[in-house]
Amino acid sequence: MSTRPREALPKLRPLEVLDLDALMDIERRAYSHPWTEAIFRDCLRAGYTCWALDQRQLLIGYSVTSLAVGEYHILNLTVRPESQGRGHGRFLLRSLLNWAKTHGAENAFLEVRPSNRTALNLYLSEGFNEVGLRKAYYPSHRGREDALVMARAL
Repeated sequence: MSTRPREALPKLRPLEVLDLDALMDIERRAYSHPWTEAIFRDCLRAGYTCWALDQRQLLIGYSVTSLAVGEYHILNLTVRPESQGRGHGRFLLRSLLNWAKTHGAENAFLEVRPSNRTALNLYLSEGFNEVGLRKAYYPSHRGREDALVMARAL
């Protein structure tokens, strides 16, 4: 019998302005070219659907999404680097897709760097398919990197 304590289940809740300090710490550590705090503030102000993923009152992940005319767009989905590899990204993605479906979305879309194999494998394993390519979409250390456009029916 194992005496190892169970890991607390993560909880999804709406993202708040008060989360931005913790969010920006994660964003800067997770990406070579992070979004700015101003971008996140604009998303909150504009009414994008923004989610926080908490575990033991610690922000471990977040997302920024948009729902319009039956289309759900995942604009940012991030898990803090030290919490990756534990299923939190999959939990967050599935939660987002379930929420979108219950709110009338028929299809979900996202962009991902081809070099981000971990994220790409997650999306493929959750039923997303490549439907397009955005040339030179992302900034990179060598200039620009393409984005794979992925979609799945809900």
